[in-house]
Amino acid sequence: MTHLARRLGVPDAVVVGLGSMLGAGVFVVFAPAAASAGAVGLLVAVALAGAVAFCNATSSARLAARYPESGGTYVYGRERLNPFAGFLAGWAFVVGKTASCAAMALTVGAYLWPQQARPAAVAAVLAVTGVNLRGIGRTAVATRILVALTLVVLATVAVTGVTGGDFSVDRLGTLDGTGLRGVLTAAGLLFFAFAGYARIATLGEEVRDPTRTIPRAVPLALGVVLAIYLTLAVVALGVLGTDRLATATAPLAEVVAVSGVPGLSWLVRAGATVAVTGVLLSLLAGVSRTLLAMARRRDLPGALAAVHPRHRVPHRAELAVATVVVVVVAFGDVRGAIGFSSCTVLVYYAITNAAALTLGRDPDRRLPLRLSAVAGLVGCLVLAVTLPTVSVLAGFGVLALGALWYVGGSGRVVGGAGLGDDRRRGRQGRRGR
Repeated sequence: MTHLARRLGVPDAVVVGLGSMLGAGVFVVFAPAAASAGAVGLLVAVALAGAVAFCNATSSARLAARYPESGGTYVYGRERLNPFAGFLAGWAFVVGKTASCAAMALTVGAYLWPQQARPAAVAAVLAVTGVNLRGIGRTAVATRILVALTLVVLATVAVTGVTGGDFSVDRLGTLDGTGLRGVLTAAGLLFFAFAGYARIATLGEEVRDPTRTIPRAVPLALGVVLAIYLTLAVVALGVLGTDRLATATAPLAEVVAVSGVPGLSWLVRAGATVAVTGVLLSLLAGVSRTLLAMARRRDLPGALAAVHPRHRVPHRAELAVATVVVVVVAFGDVRGAIGFSSCTVLVYYAITNAAALTLGRDPDRRLPLRLSAVAGLVGCLVLAVTLPTVSVLAGFGVLALGALWYVGGSGRVVGGAGLGDDRRRGRQGRRGR
């Protein structure tokens, strides 16, 4: 089996994680989350989504350090639970993140060229795929540039919103009228904005010293993003209020417009394009690595396991993902893609936490890791089922189709080869050599 090149250190891994997260929550999710939860409820939902993401990140980091190869929870589910759990995780990740890629591409088109959003979105997918095909080192460099530009734009929006004269703490509201179901629904939608941290784990085969790099990079990236999201949520609410934020199509652009500072609207539009392009860059690379891992184990066609001899990237998997995303962007309706993606990705992380529960105690860590995994498992399931009904039905329906294909079409038996069987085969293979 040909391995990918290990080129990423902690700073690069953190940047890749930031590039996967920054943009989605700021430019896409705040408005529907505010409509669901209200002002204070939105802030509570951001914190709740961040808490669930932190629990998931803790489990992902431990598992990625134990299994430093591409594939994320697809690998962890197979190794710690059983092959079916791994397949379901991989399937959930692929379908959920493919929907995310299409949504992000269309967002790029809407900001960059509203009159020709679909052609612009297709062009964005092709351009980003070209960068990824040149190698993960180039992907990390491009992501670092995109993250730096995005942070400048977001800082500009925050400072302008606070100093523009229209910010009022009174608009943040109170907890009156904030229902638990609304907060949970908003948290489930906002989880879409945090899920990119696991992009670091899917690069497990491409980071240097993964047992050190991954556990450090994941919480660092997540903490930075949580602070940014909370700050911008407060600014948006303080300037626009709940009602205006809930109906805004471009909340940060409206924050700048209300401030009355001329010449900044173009900067926000350009910043949105940059931020979402960074998300798309990392998402396409992450999905292709999961396809690579699934193809290596013949859960998907083996041709997708090819690694380019020069650039050391899974080029066929990259091209396959790009093709599907282009088709969805060009012809499909991606409304509700955020809810669909959140539902399937929350299932993915539920399996992550279940796999983490099988790990032994880590005496070198002070965090209650088992409690964290339990909280993450419960949190993922609760947020998944409290999403909008259409998203829940669509998400679990597609997961059920994948499960039926695995059980029936592939001729496998669920629970046949679990953790013990995999380990026994590994020992027998080593003795044979």
